[in-house]
Amino acid sequence: MTTIELNLESKVILQPLKIRKDKTHYIVEKEETGEFFEMPEICIEAIKKINNRESLATIEEQLIENYKEEEVDLLDFLQQLIDLGLVKEVDGKEIITYTKDQSTTGFTSISPTFAALLFNRLTIPLFIILIIANFGIFAFYTDLLPTYTDIFIFDSMVFNILTYMMLSLILIILHEFGHILAIRSFDLPANVQIGNRLFLVVAETDLTAAWKLPSKQRNRLFLGGMFIDQLILITVLIVKLSVSIDHFVINGILSLVVLDIFVKTIYQCCFYMKTDLYYLFENITGCYNLMENGKNHLAKWVPFIKVDNTTTIFEEEEKIVKLYGVFSFIGVLLTMCLFIIYFIPQTIYLMVNTLPHLMNPSGNPYFWDALVIVAQFVLIISLLIYSIRKKRKSASA
Repeated sequence: MTTIELNLESKVILQPLKIRKDKTHYIVEKEETGEFFEMPEICIEAIKKINNRESLATIEEQLIENYKEEEVDLLDFLQQLIDLGLVKEVDGKEIITYTKDQSTTGFTSISPTFAALLFNRLTIPLFIILIIANFGIFAFYTDLLPTYTDIFIFDSMVFNILTYMMLSLILIILHEFGHILAIRSFDLPANVQIGNRLFLVVAETDLTAAWKLPSKQRNRLFLGGMFIDQLILITVLIVKLSVSIDHFVINGILSLVVLDIFVKTIYQCCFYMKTDLYYLFENITGCYNLMENGKNHLAKWVPFIKVDNTTTIFEEEEKIVKLYGVFSFIGVLLTMCLFIIYFIPQTIYLMVNTLPHLMNPSGNPYFWDALVIVAQFVLIISLLIYSIRKKRKSASA
C-alpha cells in the first residue's frame, strides 16, 4: 500500500479511466490493466472534477454542498484511489503501482458472427423454455429422474469411474465453451482456468471483460454454460423417450449424462458458492461482492468470520444482502440433499464393491480394479489441494 503526503493544494493526475453507468452505481475501468471498480455517483463526480484540473479544495467544497447527506473526505478518497492504482501523479511525482494485468486475449479466433448464431437476444427466453421443458419431462416421466446407481454402468469400478470422469470432462468443456461463445458473441476475449468448488475440481471461464457490457447483456454470458447444459439435457431426454435402446452401454451413458447435468443444475443454485446463478443474481440486482458483503453481515454475530475490508455495503443493498443470506441457506440445504441422495450412497456403493477386492491375490483383475480406484481418489484429492493452494496463493499475492 502506497502512502503519499496529500493536502488540498496537491496536484493530482489520475490514470486513464473509462466510466460507465451501471444499475445503481458506476463501473470504472482502468484502461491500462482492464481492472474494474464499482463506485457511487459522488466518487464519479470527484473523478471528473479531478480530471478537469479543478483544485481539490474547490472540489471538496462542491461535494459537501451537493451531497449534504454524505460524509465527504476528498483526501481519504484520493488515498483509496492511490491504493487501487488509479492515480498516476501527485505533485509531479509518479505513483508506481504493482497491479496485476487483468486483460485477456483468449479465444479471439472464434468469430463473433458464428458465436452470435447461438447466443443472441433470443438465448435467455429459449433458456427459460428449456428449463421448464426439462423439469416438466421429469415431472411427467419420473422414471427418467437420475438415481445414484446411474454412475455404475459396468461391473468394473475402474471403467465406471473412468467413463464418468471422461463424460464429465466433456460436459465441462461444453459448458465452458458456452460461456466462451457467449462472450465472443460480443467480440470480447475470455480465458479458462482451473479452480474448485468445495471438493470439486472445476474449470472457470474468466469473464472479466464482460464489465465492458451493459448489465442486461451480461446476463447472457453468465447463463451461457447452463444454456448448453439444458440443450444437451433435453436432447438426451427426448432420445430416451422416443427411441427404444436395448444396448446397456448406450443407455447407461445417456442416463449418466442426465445424472451429471441434473446434479450440476442443482449445484448451480448453491449461492454460498460463486456459481453461474450467483453471478447472475449479482448482475440482476446490481449488488456486487454479495458473498463478501454477506460474510461481513454475518460477522456481526459470528466472531470467527473474518471481515473483508475491501468491500462496502451501500445503504440500498442491505435488503439484497439479507436476501442473499436466505438463498445461501437454501443452497446449503440443497448441498445436503445432493450428499444424502447421490454422493454418500455412491461412495458407500463404490467402497463396498471395491475395497474387499484389495484382499484378492495380485493375479485377480478385481485386485487391480480396486487399486486403481484408490489411486484415482488420491489423484482427485491432490488436484483439489493444488487448486485450493493456488487460489490462496493468488489471493495473498
